[in-house]
Amino acid sequence: MEQTTNTILMIRPINFRMNEQTAVNNYYQKVLDNILPETVNFKAQHEFDVFVEKLLKIGVNVILINDTNENDTPDSIFPNNWISFHDRGTVGLYPMFAKNRRLERREDVLQQLERQGYIINNIIDYTSAEEENIFLEGTGSLVLDRVNRKAYCALSQRADEGLLIEFCEDFEYTPIIFSANQTVNGERLAIYHTNVMMCIGETFAVICLDSIDNKTERKNVVKHLKATNKEIIDITESQVNNFAGNMLQVKGKDDASYIIMSQVAYNSLSKNQIITLEKHGKFLSSSLDIIEACGGGSARCMMAEVFLPKAN
Repeated sequence: MEQTTNTILMIRPINFRMNEQTAVNNYYQKVLDNILPETVNFKAQHEFDVFVEKLLKIGVNVILINDTNENDTPDSIFPNNWISFHDRGTVGLYPMFAKNRRLERREDVLQQLERQGYIINNIIDYTSAEEENIFLEGTGSLVLDRVNRKAYCALSQRADEGLLIEFCEDFEYTPIIFSANQTVNGERLAIYHTNVMMCIGETFAVICLDSIDNKTERKNVVKHLKATNKEIIDITESQVNNFAGNMLQVKGKDDASYIIMSQVAYNSLSKNQIITLEKHGKFLSSSLDIIEACGGGSARCMMAEVFLPKAN
């Protein structure tokens, strides 16, 4: 098993806007009063297309699927929350907090992958948990160390501990559970997705340790990262607000390693952090200002990594 892949699935949006259903606990979303909805969608599509072009240029295999007009799916641009792809041909399907995000799940996405020669042997479907208002939003809630079989998870309304443990039993991961908070109007509130404050690469981990208020939990997370020889790059809450935690390491052409993030995230990094991260891969950043402001997610959320085996 490898930590990084050359293949990612991305969904091109057609009705992108601020999702009022997710804004209740995603404090990164902003209301852009002065821009018309169709302008927001148009600009988001432009940011998406430029980003995809940059990924293709470095040799990333992007499986590009268009959203459909069938349902109102303003967040379809973030597929990694409803689906995950694993070696041995296993797919995970996840229960989503926002009702309109549940409409993003599409069987034809799996069919398209199979048509391209990817093997799906097994689908593990957790979506029935929605009936009990229990959620676990894919690799938004789960930051996976695939090689060392560790699943890091910051509990929140969108990441249930019981379901996390079930995932870990099914996929043979060790759960590393903690709470991560951010300051909202002077109050400490749960960060909605683990992948906003944490990223795990082959040889490094970017994490906002300050967001883990409980010292015992913080020490435990550090212990697990060190035990797997990850170089820890600690980021600040202000950098988390600039989506510096929302990075993803991918493989480009000739197996070259790239660390992908938004332009805002890159700009928020200090010189030392850049020097440290450059030891682990080349940078690729792209402007995602509208997507970040309205969607409250960034580069990592837009990429669902594909680890499925391929037919010869």
